[in-house]
Amino acid sequence: MSDATDQAPEQITLFDGQPKYQAFCRMQELVPTSRMESSSGPFEFEEGDAIALPAHYDHRGTVKSVEDLIEATHTSAIFVLQDGKVRFEHYWRTGGRDVPWMSMSVAKSFISALVGIACERELISGLDDQIADYVPILKGSGFDGATIENVLQMSSGVQFREDYADPDSEISQMSRAIAGGESLDSFIASLQRKAEPGTICEYSSADTQALGMLLRAVTGRPIAEYMHEQLCEPLGMESPSYWLVDSTGMELAFAGMLMTARDFAKIGELYRLGGKWGREQIVPAAYVAGSIVANRPHLQPGEPRVGGERFPLGYGYQWWIPAGEIGEFSAIGVYNQFVYVDPSRNAVVVKLSANPRYGTSHDDTDNKDDETIFLLRAICQALD
Repeated sequence: MSDATDQAPEQITLFDGQPKYQAFCRMQELVPTSRMESSSGPFEFEEGDAIALPAHYDHRGTVKSVEDLIEATHTSAIFVLQDGKVRFEHYWRTGGRDVPWMSMSVAKSFISALVGIACERELISGLDDQIADYVPILKGSGFDGATIENVLQMSSGVQFREDYADPDSEISQMSRAIAGGESLDSFIASLQRKAEPGTICEYSSADTQALGMLLRAVTGRPIAEYMHEQLCEPLGMESPSYWLVDSTGMELAFAGMLMTARDFAKIGELYRLGGKWGREQIVPAAYVAGSIVANRPHLQPGEPRVGGERFPLGYGYQWWIPAGEIGEFSAIGVYNQFVYVDPSRNAVVVKLSANPRYGTSHDDTDNKDDETIFLLRAICQALD
């Protein structure tokens, strides 16, 4: 038998327990994408005093090894900012400073930022508007009657189970539809209602894809083109980035973006600064403030559901909200992608990974989402 780590990237499928780091570093070479060029004015973070990673972290009363978690999750990058200065930067396996990595659901937080910008540009009248009024194909679907804010908060009420271990779940059906050449727009428009909008937070990649459809409808442009203009260019993205696309050229808004660790950090730093970058307000301050709080009972930590199971974090506008008093928030993607922000320490931490156990069960001992939050907190505490 051949070593699994020598598997050709083209043969690797998701959630099968096999290594993925050979593919996540070069998805733009394997599948169709739209390319976003680096900024005409690249921004490079200043260097600060370097720190070492802590040796251990406490996960709900159990002391664990940082090195063990880095190894178990096949970490490719950890990048740490404080006050906008680099305090730690290291790459493993196929990661690297100039290597664009699969964002998975970290992409959702970028989509949210673009929705906020579209509101500021008055392309969207308000978050209380119904999404189907902007995207006619959603009339008569499960999204009919849901407001844009409902969809931002994963509270559309649409039937969609994000269960990676179940081949019959809607997320598995959507993956097969993409692989089979089906239009994502058609798939999203086929989904039906499960609950009243705004009553249950059911994590759903379909909700983010619907937001992508909204952006294309109100801008009249591909998401990649709009994002390059509104985020990549003003934030000074240093490297080219990419969006995976379906057979019609529609971006996989829910998970298909590739970017370097340094450029991922810029969305965290932008939100830490209330949407302002230098002298320019990129994302409206009020929208950023609303994005990083769980402002309804069904959004509070422990209330959101992922694949039918309760999740320990709360939810905002496509950002996860950990329980606590320091105001932390995080973009999170499967296989342990994180852009974590600790405003109390002016810190941003990016962790990029290819956790081979992810999605093989519902257990956090495999997925390590909750556990990684405690690691990131320990890294920020080391900044003290």
